[in-house]
Formats: sequence, structure tokens, C-alpha cells
Amino acid sequence: MRAAPSEPSRRSHDREILALAVPAFGALVAEPLFLMADSAIVGHLGTPQLAGVGVASAALTTATGVFVFLAYATTAAVARRIGAGDRRGAVQQGVDGLWLALGLAVPVVLLTLLLAPWAAGVLGASPTAAPYAVTYLRISSLGIPAMLLVLAATGVLRGLQDTRTPLVVAVAGFTANIGLNAGLVYGAGLGVAGSAWGTVLAQTGMAAVYLVVVVRGARRERASLRPDPAGIRAGARAGGPLLVRTVSLRAVLMIATAVAARLGDDQVAAHQITMTLFSFLAFALDAIAIAGQAIIGRYLGASDAPGARAATRRMVEWGLGSGVVLGLLVVLARPLYVPLFTPDPVVQGQLHTALLLLALSQPVAGLVFVLDGVLMGAGDGPYLARAALATLAVFAPVAVAVPATGTGLAGLWWAMNLFMLVRAVFLVARARGGRWLVTGAVRS
Repeated sequence: MRAAPSEPSRRSHDREILALAVPAFGALVAEPLFLMADSAIVGHLGTPQLAGVGVASAALTTATGVFVFLAYATTAAVARRIGAGDRRGAVQQGVDGLWLALGLAVPVVLLTLLLAPWAAGVLGASPTAAPYAVTYLRISSLGIPAMLLVLAATGVLRGLQDTRTPLVVAVAGFTANIGLNAGLVYGAGLGVAGSAWGTVLAQTGMAAVYLVVVVRGARRERASLRPDPAGIRAGARAGGPLLVRTVSLRAVLMIATAVAARLGDDQVAAHQITMTLFSFLAFALDAIAIAGQAIIGRYLGASDAPGARAATRRMVEWGLGSGVVLGLLVVLARPLYVPLFTPDPVVQGQLHTALLLLALSQPVAGLVFVLDGVLMGAGDGPYLARAALATLAVFAPVAVAVPATGTGLAGLWWAMNLFMLVRAVFLVARARGGRWLVTGAVRS
């Protein structure tokens, strides 16, 4: 890479990263609070109801989570147009992303309605919990169009270098969700169905706010609101490789959970706690990655490859530093948070090694998340897809062999660290080269 940027340039990059990353982190944390609020409210109805909502939430998260590329691909495409000075084209790209989201939502809703009983069974819902899972999943499926619209619209605003509006909308949506759920579950006596309807209404309200913001922007820039087949196809092509990447990474987490299930109840419990912390730490690091998507897309759109490299270098420093801090917090704060998760001394004992391994991986995770965001911002989806598939191919046999080796939960989390290390190797190798530095308003 080139020589380190000057101090004023470093300060400029720092201000830019923080301005985008801090609100993005708040919005990311607000999203899972929807399901946490549902669980907390439904938990007072009874154990079968809570179990049913837990199963349905897992299915719903899987059904919609794979479409996160709607946000990622749209961010990169819109940011490139902004960098090139084509604000009208940027907004038009965002409108195409919204139409793509709607087009994808229709079959997903139909499949979720049809396959809800099957999904409840596959995910292990008990005979008493299954009816509640099916009810929650079928009603919640009506909110899938809103959820996908929110993903696409969030990508539009991030590409426009605005992460504050998504934060405000996410916080307002979470607040509305709590009020609606409490009122419908207990006030209206709708039980689990009320919880699902409350979440659907809150998500629909969020989507409506985003649509108003995007439509106003489109009218201001005189961009068309009609569906453009060519633009929608371009968005689908850009998102396809990112879909492969996301599915591959989710497969890693599913394999890890399946392997943990074969290790025994105590180790499964410790694994789930460790995974909860893994996911929360990922939100913090992903906020920097989101800033990377928006910043790198804009630099490349402006044909400023040296600026993109300088910004990447500074974000890598932020990622590594954040990873070190988070790793230390995981270790030093254990006496404070471990008792909150479990009072069982056996599970706490299993957690000891797993948490140390989680902490050890955080600097590498910081590097991985940042470079992942940088390459997404550059529109380098095909490489990310190939790297994710290769990483899965390395991780899967190692993880599956853990029960046979007798290494238990520690062996599984060594495999998780290997997964992160292999990802880092692929991403660093790509970032050090120049093939991702494709400039211009549109990545050809």
C-alpha cells in the first residue's frame, strides 16, 4: 500500500468513519431488539408460547436474513453514483433496489405461509409449541415485504452517506413495537397472534417512513418512480454473489450449532451464550464495515483510487483497534456478565475456554469485517462469494470432526477461529492487490 496518510487526512477519515459508523451501530443493535421484545412479552404467556415464538423467530430470521444483500448491494451502487456527482442516478438506483425488494418479497411470503408447519417441525418445535410457532410465523410473513423494503431503503440512505435516518427509524420502530405488542397481547387478549401483528405493524410503519423519504428524494432529483426492468436486473446481478456469500456464512453458523448439539447439554448451553456474545460483537464491528461500504463506494465513484486505499488503511486500523478493545472486554468483564447468562457452575466452566477463544479472535474479526465492507463497497461481490465458499469448505470438515476428536467446545471454537483466520487470508490477499479498485459511476 502507499505511504500513510498525513495527520489531517487521518483526522478527516476518522470524522467520516465515526459519523457513519456510530449511528449505524445504533440501528444494527435496534434490529434484534424487535425479537427480544417479542420474547420478553410472550414469555409471560407461558413456556409453550415462548418456545413457539423462539422457533418462528429463527425461521423468520433465516428467511429474511439471506436478503441482506438488498442493503449491501444498494449501498455500493448508490455511493458510486454519489461519488461521480450523479445524485439523480444514485436515487434512481435506490428506487430500482426497492422494486427488487418487492419482487423478491412476494414468493418469500407465499412460501412462508405454505411451509410454516414444515419449518416448525424441522426446527424442533414440540407438539405443544408448534401451533404457536405456525401462528406467529404465518402472521409475521405478512411483514416480510416491509422488512425487505427496509433493507433496500437502508442501503439507499447509507449510499447517500446518511446513517442517522436509519437510526431514528429503527429506534422509533422498536418503541412502537413494544407498545403495540403489549397492547395487542394483553390489552386485546390476542396472545401470540397479537405479538406477531404488533411486529408486522411496526415494520410496516418503518417501511412507510422510508418510502416517504426515498420518494421525496426521487421527486427532488426528478428520478422516475416506475420500475425499470434493466435497473432491477442490474441490482439482482450485483446482489446474486452477495447472496451466495451470506448463505455460505450462515451455513458456518448452522454447522457450528449442529456440532455443539452433539457435545452435550452443558456444552450446548455454553456455546449458545458464546454465540450470543459473538453476534453482539459482530454488530459493533459491522458498523465500521457499513461505513466502509459507503465511503469506498463514493471514492471509487469519484475515480479516486488513492483515496480509497487511504480510507481502507485507516478503517483497517479502526477495525484492528476495536477488535483488541472488544477482546479485552470479553475477558475482563466475564465476572460481570457470565452470571447474568447462567448460574450453573458446569456451564460457567465450559464458558471459560470458549470466551477466551472468542476474545482471541476479535482483532482478526475486526480486520475481516472492515475488509468485507470495503470490498462490498467496491462492488467486488463475485470474489466475496468465492472466498466465502472456500472458507466454508475449509471450516466444515474441521468442525464436523470435533466430536470425534474429543476436544469438545474448545475444539469447536478453535474451528470458529480458523474460520475467521481463513476469511482474513482471503480478504487481505484481495485488498493488497488492485483488482478491486474499479473506478467510475458504475462497476463494469
